[in-house]
Amino acid sequence: MGVLVDSLLPPNSTPLERTLEHVTLNALDVPVPLRTLWNADTISGELLPWLAWSLSLDSWKSYWSDTVKRNRVRQAIDIARRKGTSQSVRDVAGAFGGAISIREWWQTEPKGVPHTFDVVLTLTGDDGADASAAYVDDVIAEIRRTKPARSHFTFTQGLQARGRVGVVAAARPVAYAHLQFTGAA
Repeated sequence: MGVLVDSLLPPNSTPLERTLEHVTLNALDVPVPLRTLWNADTISGELLPWLAWSLSLDSWKSYWSDTVKRNRVRQAIDIARRKGTSQSVRDVAGAFGGAISIREWWQTEPKGVPHTFDVVLTLTGDDGADASAAYVDDVIAEIRRTKPARSHFTFTQGLQARGRVGVVAAARPVAYAHLQFTGAA
């Protein structure tokens, strides 16, 4: 048996070792599209949960839409960098496709209880329908994970409805429901 020219094995290597080296060399020729695999916009849907896991996303639900999943992965690093700030809470709500308004205790008149804030969040599903209760619970859980640890918040869910009157006018009433969150989850 001849000695491989490009081998790292010593001349006294066994046939099994040479065969394993040959198989390993062929395995390294498999193309790995790293730019595609580490991009939330180009990775395949089957591999997206693995990318989310590698970015340490705290939660992942199979019933979320593809858009929400890709938004969560796309914003994972920015949210982790700002975790514990009001901007991270805004980013989390944005990843779920929500319109959010945050008012902190020092922004109210009279000033509120220190380290509290109010969240007004309007969510709609991908089909334009109202978001499910489980979906809203997922958003609240993510707000809990990203908010400052010492802070407590009041959650108000806005429900958006659209209607048309003729061709000229449109109405957009909004209804609210209050939930109070205190203490650890």
